[in-house]
Amino acid sequence: MIGMKRTRPERRQGSAVVRGDFVPDSTYDQRLLDRRGPADWLHMDPWRVLRIQAEFVEGFGQLAELPQAVTVFGSARTPQDSAEYRLGVELGRKLSEAGYAVITGGGPGCMEAANRGAAEAGGISVGLGIELPFEQHMNEYVDLGIEFRYFFVRKTMFVKYSCGFVTLPGGFGTLDELFEALTLVQTRKVTSFPVVLMGSEFWGGMIEWIRSSLAATKKISPEDLDLIHVTDDPDEAVRIIAEADRGRSGQRKDEEESVQRTVADAQ
Repeated sequence: MIGMKRTRPERRQGSAVVRGDFVPDSTYDQRLLDRRGPADWLHMDPWRVLRIQAEFVEGFGQLAELPQAVTVFGSARTPQDSAEYRLGVELGRKLSEAGYAVITGGGPGCMEAANRGAAEAGGISVGLGIELPFEQHMNEYVDLGIEFRYFFVRKTMFVKYSCGFVTLPGGFGTLDELFEALTLVQTRKVTSFPVVLMGSEFWGGMIEWIRSSLAATKKISPEDLDLIHVTDDPDEAVRIIAEADRGRSGQRKDEEESVQRTVADAQ
């Protein structure tokens, strides 16, 4: 029929867009991690290192000038007419009004909500996308969007350029990001890094399981429970982030003054 739009599969691959027959059967992550079949990977992996290096360089270059930022995680499946979406919009707005850039995975649902709140408040809205077997477009509220091929490069950017994480209700991907952040804090790979869960009803069962199964059987230390802050109030979430941020700034100032005193004493 004349005028009918032809629908073709589409996928983002880093800075490229491929459609139709150019869409491969697997993603870069799948090919990197798959050891089955011929030993071609032995010869290809050194070249992959250069592509991985390029993604790090691109991410560092694009994000280096960001102000203090907070990463917001959450489900891509959250509908726009839901309470969770409205909570995400309010959270993004509050973070922006407090002077923070908002970073998300750049997709729909809760990610779009947080980006939307930041953008509508006149703040900086960032999306860090990822190549997936099913296409997920960068939402329209992103001011700065970067598409990554490799999950681990993207995760590095989330941590490196954030001073805290806020996690809205979500699924496997959200849980992966949440527990990776908690592990980094628990092992002190990152310090003074608050992790806030928004939605006490949604997260309540998980928190109780952590308390009754992990802490009770000494799989984690009792103080590890203090790494998680649960709230339903965006203002409280921002306050938790801001207090940790001020504490980190004060610690840096004390360290700088200590170095200056040491230098002065040596002279």
